[in-house]
Amino acid sequence: MSSSSNVDTGRSAAVRPGASISLPGPPQGLATQDHQWQRRLHTIVVATDVTVVLVTTAVAVLLGLDGNPDADRAHLVSGLIAAALLLFALPLSRSWDGRALGYGSTEFLRLFRATFGATVVLGLGGLTILVASVRIWVFLIVPLIGMLVAAGRFAIRKALHRTRREGRGMHSVLVVGSEEAVADMIRRTRRDPYFGWRVEGVCTPTGTGPGGAPHIEGVPVVGDLDSVASDVHERGYRVVSVCRAPGWGPGRLHRLAWALEGTDAELAVEPGLMEIAGPRMHITPVDGLPLLRLSRPRFSGTSRALKIALDRTVAALLLLLVAPVFLAVAIAVRADGGPVFFRQERVGANGRTFRMIKFRSMVVDAEARLAELDAANEAAGPLFKMTRDPRITKIGEILRRYSVDELPQLINVLNGTMSLVGPRPPLPREVATYQDAARRRLLVRPGMTGLWQVSGRSDLTWEESVRLDLRYVENWSMALDLTILWRTVGAVVRGRGAY
Repeated sequence: MSSSSNVDTGRSAAVRPGASISLPGPPQGLATQDHQWQRRLHTIVVATDVTVVLVTTAVAVLLGLDGNPDADRAHLVSGLIAAALLLFALPLSRSWDGRALGYGSTEFLRLFRATFGATVVLGLGGLTILVASVRIWVFLIVPLIGMLVAAGRFAIRKALHRTRREGRGMHSVLVVGSEEAVADMIRRTRRDPYFGWRVEGVCTPTGTGPGGAPHIEGVPVVGDLDSVASDVHERGYRVVSVCRAPGWGPGRLHRLAWALEGTDAELAVEPGLMEIAGPRMHITPVDGLPLLRLSRPRFSGTSRALKIALDRTVAALLLLLVAPVFLAVAIAVRADGGPVFFRQERVGANGRTFRMIKFRSMVVDAEARLAELDAANEAAGPLFKMTRDPRITKIGEILRRYSVDELPQLINVLNGTMSLVGPRPPLPREVATYQDAARRRLLVRPGMTGLWQVSGRSDLTWEESVRLDLRYVENWSMALDLTILWRTVGAVVRGRGAY
């Protein structure tokens, strides 16, 4: 949240009569700040891509010269055409679109499409005119350039993430909706700073926060639902995020979209009904009316077979790689005077129970002592969580912080009772309290990691944990699995939310 001291006292008095405190409003010049860093990011990305393409092409041409004038000429022409095709394909595939930079897999998917398209065109052209020198460009150099461009983008993304972690390079956001929906959106953006949204103001149906407060989650309420457009024009927000609110319908959204024309504000609308996206969402026009068509989630077929193959292959390789770690941890845990492994009954896919394996991180009689700690439970719902659980051993604190205690679950992945990625494996007593929505978590195998692991771990509430697991079940894809696996590395290294 901005620390600017500029306050729109006139609006505060009009919208929040009787307010006893004054909070800082959004900083002046929000639009200018957004444009500056966005232009800088776009410039850096384009310059890096062009430099990588030209430099790599030049090096490849120089290394490929062998003193034969005809062959050298053909090699040079092939290189120039390859570079030109790549530089044409990058903007054509919208790889330089600012909305795709810095977050998600879309950026790299577009890079792949650009590289693949340039490779295919170059290969077909070489085949048509029978130029043999094109082969090395098609099968080696162009794909290599694509990988180097992706590496450059990754380096830029990590630098952007470091910048956003410091609170810079963020989009200024105005959130519109009910008090509850607005508060939820604020918490989400704070949990995920890499997304680049910083909520600087909110508008609610009443123009106030809970109980007439002038703020929600520390963010000032700058107006009601009728003042959204004027607030954007006045303060220069970059994003208007519309959440659930009484009175918001298609007509009102259309009028807001029209009112925002001529500004640089992007309108982001929350579906509000179901958290479904990706491969299950399709747009079908009916007599010119676009409808969102939701297909049923698929947990079988080729994708499921591929997921199983990936799970077991990666689990087997990881078990081989971490064998020395297994041995060292086993010795350390055994020195504590108890068994090395802790086995606990959990509920897997379709309600089938299995024995989950972990390195023991608690005292031997931890389960028996659970009842006496019930009053100290810090979690809502059926979960039990304590920030300072007295049953955790000294070595167990270290194992839990970096999730080393969960490494034996690779054995569960190998035997098919768990997956690398999936919902959190629940206890039978938790499942006994499930409502219908929560039971959908059991449609897939539980995972060693999941959206809950990369979104806060033990810091999550019961409702947030269920919501994330349901989002995974409803939107599962191999791309989502790979994204979660990658984000898990950072979550484990930081140790955030692990206790």
